[in-house]
Amino acid sequence: MPLQIAHHPDYDAGFAVNHRFPMRKYPLLMQALIARGLTDALHQPEPAAPRWLKLAHDTTYVDQVIDCTVPAGIEREIGFPVGPRVSLRAQLAAAGTVLAARLALEHGIACNAAGGSHHARRTQGAGFCTFNDVAVAALALLEEGLVGNVLVVDLDVHQGDGTADILRDEERVFTFSMHGERNYPVRKIASDLDIGLPDGMEDGAYLERLADILPRLCSLRHWDLVFYNAGVDVHAEDRLGRLSLSDAGIRARDRLVIETVRTRGMPLCGVIGGGYSTDVPTLVERHAILFEEATATA
Repeated sequence: MPLQIAHHPDYDAGFAVNHRFPMRKYPLLMQALIARGLTDALHQPEPAAPRWLKLAHDTTYVDQVIDCTVPAGIEREIGFPVGPRVSLRAQLAAAGTVLAARLALEHGIACNAAGGSHHARRTQGAGFCTFNDVAVAALALLEEGLVGNVLVVDLDVHQGDGTADILRDEERVFTFSMHGERNYPVRKIASDLDIGLPDGMEDGAYLERLADILPRLCSLRHWDLVFYNAGVDVHAEDRLGRLSLSDAGIRARDRLVIETVRTRGMPLCGVIGGGYSTDVPTLVERHAILFEEATATA
């Protein structure tokens, strides 16, 4: 069975090539997936319904993003102006994770070719994140009664502070973040479980730590859905990282998460998360690992 993938051409908001956020990785990722023959089941989202966005975010902020009237101070925290293309991209990426989550419930596994915007908090965006797509999707599916228990496994190198903020009072969602302790954000917001890692951690120690905790998390409840943020900024060459995983380590990590979840019969929705190498084609190869490993269990 082909892997179910949510994608939209407007995930690319057209930033300059030298922008700190490598926006062109989105179209290049799709080219890489096409070259690998992994795009037989593509699904295109419509922009997220405002009511979904307002489950996770303050109404005023959602309206500001949709109307492109985000205050300059918040735009500085996000890291770029929120004009029409950025606004559309944020709405589509959130909808893409909602769509991928629905597809995961139907098929067992699915991925959004974007997503993982885990620094967006309830009242505003931050850290290159405008809307928190995983929080939006979790709350939308809970509201519709499609799921009752949700696990978030966030392995981006940066702590999932926005996801923790939005979901802190939602007892039906368990948030887990394993990240570089000394990396952004300086002020962490407590997840249900946080594991902060020391600078320079390599494949072996990282995988040993993950293999110890992940099965225990999967055994806490029968999770109706698991969201997996597969950020590749854990790589040794990532300019915003501080950990030292290799390509092989990222592949072993993704395989460990997918197999641990799927062998227990639980659906998994993958999102790509962060990756900030200046060598964007090489960065895209790392993001493609998630899709390759997910295809193996589709």
